[in-house]
Amino acid sequence: MSAQRTIRQNHPGASVDACRGEIESALRRVVGSGWYVHGGECAAFESEFARFVGAEASGHSAENSGCWEAVGVGNGTDALALALEACGVGRGHAVVTVSHTAVATVAAIVMTGAQPVFADIDPRTMTMSPESLEETVIRHRRAGRAGGAELKAVVVVHLYGHPARMDAILRVAERHGLEVVEDCAQSHGAAWMGRQTGTWGRAAAFSFYPTKNLGALGDGGAVVTRDGELAERVRLLREYGWRERYVSEVSGRNSRLDELQAAVLRVRLRYLERENGMRCRLAQAYDQALQGAGVRLPQSLGEARHVFHQYVIRTAHRDALRDALQRCGVGTLIHYPVPIHLQPAYRGVARGEALPETEAAAGEVLSLPMFPQLRLEEVDFVAEQIRAIVAAWTSG
Repeated sequence: MSAQRTIRQNHPGASVDACRGEIESALRRVVGSGWYVHGGECAAFESEFARFVGAEASGHSAENSGCWEAVGVGNGTDALALALEACGVGRGHAVVTVSHTAVATVAAIVMTGAQPVFADIDPRTMTMSPESLEETVIRHRRAGRAGGAELKAVVVVHLYGHPARMDAILRVAERHGLEVVEDCAQSHGAAWMGRQTGTWGRAAAFSFYPTKNLGALGDGGAVVTRDGELAERVRLLREYGWRERYVSEVSGRNSRLDELQAAVLRVRLRYLERENGMRCRLAQAYDQALQGAGVRLPQSLGEARHVFHQYVIRTAHRDALRDALQRCGVGTLIHYPVPIHLQPAYRGVARGEALPETEAAAGEVLSLPMFPQLRLEEVDFVAEQIRAIVAAWTSG
């Protein structure tokens, strides 16, 4: 393979091409229906996605999986904000989350009027550390209601496709009377202890941005919950607080999953498990090809089903490695280069709190090419380049 060939870090169009005929047929169906917002496609996708999430990862046969409800919304950020609002989070409250995440996680908390508070991450998985969560909650409460903010909830981010340690996190939350909302933007189909992400907390938020494991052709999101009253609150909040059209029972917003995106998602959902399996096989190939290459490989805890939204390595020479790979035609991304508590918009939110694992990860993480249609020979090429680059540094 020529070093001049470009290997993209992600390629959502490749997954679309794999089922293009079905997607185009679905789009024609919607266009011909004359109904483009909150029609049959959205309702059908909500039902199908709720069944998918509510079923156990192994076998899709969880008892009472039909009790789960999904509410389609405009995007993943709205999904998280609406889930929190439906749980009663608002002004005067604080929400614990992590700083090593997409800024959307914290933006959603701020949208509710609540204050974000940061716990550190587990360096093995780079998801929330239950031990740090406990320490953060105790420290915050001992200090009193800082700024008048009462701890109300925990937002757990399942990052890169690896689930957080939900059993331990739930124990901490229950001890302290906190609601748990899951940010599942990167974990469609992932599971912890055989139970899918999105089914552990009071509610869960999913994003269907095109690069996600389950992606639309634009923005889209959903709130998933087993709490029927909470689901109904989200339905009110997503459309101006309407139960009866043009009559607002509560103050809501406009955040709707349109029929075109819902139709596309119905097609893509049928391929999700297959594509997650392809991601896992690519990750295994990376693991084998990069053994002893001088970089730190992603870890997957034994209780986890990792779906590899990203394949993330770590190295103290991250920026130099990224530049060298770019010259070889290998695309990479950094998820995420600046912890949220150090970004201008949020600096000082967790003033005085140490997040050493978060800050260490931000300086070392590098996302290699990862999408279902990536070829094994391309994985081998990427690994060969990394080996050669690191070997040249050590020999020099």
